[in-house]
Amino acid sequence: MVVSMFTNHARTATHYLRRPSLLFSRRTLAASTTTIPEKDCATITPPYQRLLQNLDKVRRVLDNRPLTLAEKIVYSHLSNPEETVPVRGETYLKLSPDRVAMQDASAQMAILQFMLSGMTTTAVPSSIHCDHLIVAHEGADADVRTSLSTNSEIFDFLESAAKKYGIAFWRPGSGIIHQIVLENYAAPGTLMLGTDSHTPNAGGLGTVAIGVGGADAVDAMAAIPWELKAPNVIGVKLTGSLNPWTSPKDVILKLAGDLTVRGGTGHIIEYFGPGTETLSCTGMATICNMGAEVGATTSLFPYTSSMRSYLRATGRGPVASAADAHAAFLRADPSAHYDRVIELNLSQLEPHINGPFTPDLSTPLSKFKQVVKEKGWKDELSVGLIGSCTNSSYEDM
Repeated sequence: MVVSMFTNHARTATHYLRRPSLLFSRRTLAASTTTIPEKDCATITPPYQRLLQNLDKVRRVLDNRPLTLAEKIVYSHLSNPEETVPVRGETYLKLSPDRVAMQDASAQMAILQFMLSGMTTTAVPSSIHCDHLIVAHEGADADVRTSLSTNSEIFDFLESAAKKYGIAFWRPGSGIIHQIVLENYAAPGTLMLGTDSHTPNAGGLGTVAIGVGGADAVDAMAAIPWELKAPNVIGVKLTGSLNPWTSPKDVILKLAGDLTVRGGTGHIIEYFGPGTETLSCTGMATICNMGAEVGATTSLFPYTSSMRSYLRATGRGPVASAADAHAAFLRADPSAHYDRVIELNLSQLEPHINGPFTPDLSTPLSKFKQVVKEKGWKDELSVGLIGSCTNSSYEDM
């Protein structure tokens, strides 16, 4: 039954994407076989030289100790690099994010608050994505049309405000915010705020992407330093490579069982090791997206060859070239210290089922029958969920 559900879902999704419709005219698909025009990457490419200059100042303050990738990206975005000595889990940092992304439900109050600043444009590149107010009911086209009718006043307000303040506007039907950001705005070394808990999806492209409330997003848009307690860092060392039928999602499903729903609180989860080079960019995004299920501040991967390929496939060749030139910055220093290290051999990982009742009840597929019997659960499947909110990625489906 699960296979049947998957097949029907995939067929339906393909049907929608093939239909010529204005609702989907702005959708950019990395999986498309057509050549995607190169984007203007001026506001997408991180200011690597400035970040490296900031980081040099922080290194001196920290006596040049080796830094994790999470520390390098976060500390290089300090508003005043020499003002504070960063101490994990203790120091409050004043940061200057590079970008803000907002979904339509939370963007309303954020825009209203930003209007009070009196600024004519946002201080950093920002975007609004109309996806959360679309209720899944009948199918993509019908649901978008219903939302356009029901929420027209909201969408009109957001679109007019976006035009006034120079904010990119992605109208209903453009796609899920996380995938739009991954395909268009995420870049290795960027610090981004998003008004959604699954903003860390962009960690699949080496971005420190943190989910925040609308008021925090307004701080970044108004050039007010954004405060964050210096996170602790959990290192996940990946070795080996995935076997057939095992997907990147199984990495985070397994990890959820190890960490529990609270184990990542106050931490950035940073993946490293040779196994990272065996994963696709969208696969890494899925893993980072679901780091929210263990309470992590965010998750991220070091710059890999699959990130380079993904950037070029999505019209961001200049970003890939700039990242290539700063590859040393986009990975942890040798001998960097993690607050905790978890080792995971991808070659030994098997498909997992998480639940019922809680996302950290993680069970290898080979042991699920035994667990069902031990728990006394009814051994009958009536409803199954494949994937998560990262279903906008073909690989995750």
